[in-house]
Amino acid sequence: MTGMIPWLENGDPFPPVERALDKPGGLLAAGTDLSPARLLTAYRNGIFPWYSAGQPVLWWSPDPRMVLFPAEFRMPRSLAKRLRRRDYEIRVDTAFETVMRACAAPRDDAAGTWITPEMIAAYCELHRLGHAHSVETWIAGELAGGLYGVALGRMFYGESMFTRVPDASKIALAHLVRQLERREFGMIDCQMNTAHLARFGARELPRTAFSRRLAELVNYPTSADVWRFDNDLMT
Repeated sequence: MTGMIPWLENGDPFPPVERALDKPGGLLAAGTDLSPARLLTAYRNGIFPWYSAGQPVLWWSPDPRMVLFPAEFRMPRSLAKRLRRRDYEIRVDTAFETVMRACAAPRDDAAGTWITPEMIAAYCELHRLGHAHSVETWIAGELAGGLYGVALGRMFYGESMFTRVPDASKIALAHLVRQLERREFGMIDCQMNTAHLARFGARELPRTAFSRRLAELVNYPTSADVWRFDNDLMT
């Protein structure tokens, strides 16, 4: 499908995800609203915001969708060896905004960031409301890497990762996946296909299959126990 996308005023519903454009792949709508209600509605329907500074908020629903099923997580041998050193501490939700800002920092392999100040404010509010979470790797008392995302029911939507020490973000990911598997989460949304994610077992799903599974997972009750990580995850 090619053509125009709708502009969403506050309160306007999202169009069906099947109306997303083929080029650019998955672009569904535009607007300015990043309220918690808008974001939660988007995630429940398999839609996420992604845009650059100076653009309106662009909403996406790509087909296919990159996902990681926790039971299919592949542990690279080098990461397993790194985990056995246990010279790190995993913390959850102790530095959410710091993690977001670290993810937004300039990188050598990227021209810019989509994590704008407006996005940081919006997701910090989701965090305050208990929907957004950070998983952090601390080494020698310093934040070494981590990730953040959104959780609804038994569905986790990964947003971004950063690392300051080799493997620190991978350590956070490994612990997150094991915790979500233990708590019977069904899927981790990875959004777009990358070789990095595929290395850990992520794979593409047709949007129809993704949406069908998503509709089941988001309606499970959410337990706060998920974000109190067990100590024996990597033993």
